[in-house]
Amino acid sequence: MTVTRRHLVWDWNGTLLDDLDLVVKATNVAFASAGGPAVTAAEHRVRFRRPIADYYAEMLGRAVDAEAFGTLDRVFHDAYRAGLTTCALAADATAAIESWEGSQSLLSMWFHDELVPTVHTYGLTPHFRRVDGLRATVGGGRKAEWLEKHLAELGLGGHEVVLIGDSLDDADAAASVGARCVLYTGGFSDPDRLRGSGHPAADTLTEAVTLARTLA
Repeated sequence: MTVTRRHLVWDWNGTLLDDLDLVVKATNVAFASAGGPAVTAAEHRVRFRRPIADYYAEMLGRAVDAEAFGTLDRVFHDAYRAGLTTCALAADATAAIESWEGSQSLLSMWFHDELVPTVHTYGLTPHFRRVDGLRATVGGGRKAEWLEKHLAELGLGGHEVVLIGDSLDDADAAASVGARCVLYTGGFSDPDRLRGSGHPAADTLTEAVTLARTLA
């Protein structure tokens, strides 16, 4: 007998928030500050991964230690903040959220103190039992440990949860706690990579919710 997965955890950047273009622009500002090449959106979707320091090292052609990554991360986030008001939600984000019949929450790897008011600005806060962002001064790490903490705060086990996100890191995080994951192809990752991962994949958020309902 299977347990119904009654709770949905949403990713933010690249999933509910359509910010790929801004992320690519901010990434290029960071790369330029280190004498690196410009990256296209298509290249970013193929190569982006966590830890982000590994992605930066590949693109810059040299090792990126903690100090260097901290500098690049600050440059990236300064550029990202400057353009944030240009970003809209994914086209069907609100409809997808409203179509889920169970409880919902949001977990992002963006800084918590900035995430919470931003989510409120888009009018989404009432839909979520909890909104969690990164409680650290430098980003770039993996999501798994933060998902474990998020679910603990909610009093949920992974067997009750489906996560919708746009990266293989989201899928890895879900697997680490016994949750399931639906991967959204409209975000930061190359769709072919996501479809080839073995996890359910959807081209729209509404479709992702429909798939989430079927997962045992």
